[in-house]
Amino acid sequence: MEQEPKQKSGPGVLGLLSGLVILGVCLVLSLALGSGGEASVPASVPAAAMLEAPSQWVMHTSTGVEGKTVIPIGKAVGIKLFSDGVLVVGLSPVETEQGSCYPGRDCGLKEGDVITHINGEEVDTIEQVQAVVAQQRDTPLTIQAVRGQRQLQLTVEAAENSKGDYQLGVWLRDSMAGIGTMTFYDPDSGIFAALGHGINDVDTSMLMPLESGSIMPASVSDVKKGESGSPGELHGQFNLKKDLGTLYANTNLGIFGQMPLENLQTQQQPVPVASRDEVEVGPATILSNIRGDQVEEFDIEITKIYSPGENTRNLMIRVTDPELLELTGGIVQGMSGSPILQNGRLVGAVTHVLVNDAARGYGILAENMFRQATGCQAQAS
Repeated sequence: MEQEPKQKSGPGVLGLLSGLVILGVCLVLSLALGSGGEASVPASVPAAAMLEAPSQWVMHTSTGVEGKTVIPIGKAVGIKLFSDGVLVVGLSPVETEQGSCYPGRDCGLKEGDVITHINGEEVDTIEQVQAVVAQQRDTPLTIQAVRGQRQLQLTVEAAENSKGDYQLGVWLRDSMAGIGTMTFYDPDSGIFAALGHGINDVDTSMLMPLESGSIMPASVSDVKKGESGSPGELHGQFNLKKDLGTLYANTNLGIFGQMPLENLQTQQQPVPVASRDEVEVGPATILSNIRGDQVEEFDIEITKIYSPGENTRNLMIRVTDPELLELTGGIVQGMSGSPILQNGRLVGAVTHVLVNDAARGYGILAENMFRQATGCQAQAS
């Protein structure tokens, strides 16, 4: 195995997750990018690789929003996620004394597969996979994996490399970390929602299968301003030693979790969740955290409301606030999940920015996020 093992507790967590952020994983969490034009798809999630959430996390449209109030947040939070199984992110040769060989590729593994069991033993970390391979050495291994909605069973024999180590020639990922924006908190249920889109693997664009995860306090240290053809981004820090809440779902409509009310860090008051027919083309505002830990309100305009069917890109928005345009150029990575307010209601959240026009982007309807959050919570409980 070529990657560090995942650790869910203990002192090793800090070094591992910090390294993942340096490698750019935070860009996956922060904001999906559009390549320009209203028909474009996010550049970080190519159309051919876009996935719907697993079937157990489908949106439950029976959950109504009429009369429901939540607290809009707009606060940057650190996010760490540990996968359910280990994700195959690459296949490489094993250099043996007899030459190169590809055990992982030749047994049928592909990028995007999720390995869940080896020889009937559940594996959730790279460390567990390493241990099984080292123990079995040149004995054939039975791998159970998930590809999309299919269950696979494959047989592979590790190869001994020139240094005497046994390898499968498979690059794996079992955890991710970064910074995003919390959208809303429901004080009645303790549910929070963030991002407005899922956390996807940086190499495969696969929706990461969630085993466990949490959010942590974060602050924004500086901003890379967005320009045409070069999206900006927020840079920040988060405290790995303090969890504010735990995640129970990573879906294509956002990430969702539970948080005690005493951990809520906002002065915002509850507002109604708008239904689609209450959203209008015209002026609106967003709540966003672009400096320090301060949440500020900025002017935008909703320029288009898309017909039902699009799950994450329901609204076209344009930043009109002179201060935000001066500081960030418009929408930047890290603002994903920023709540959109209109007429005293929560109408949506920012999800995408257009690469060729940082002042414009997309948003998801708040009612879609709320329904997904409550539906997933019911499934998880």
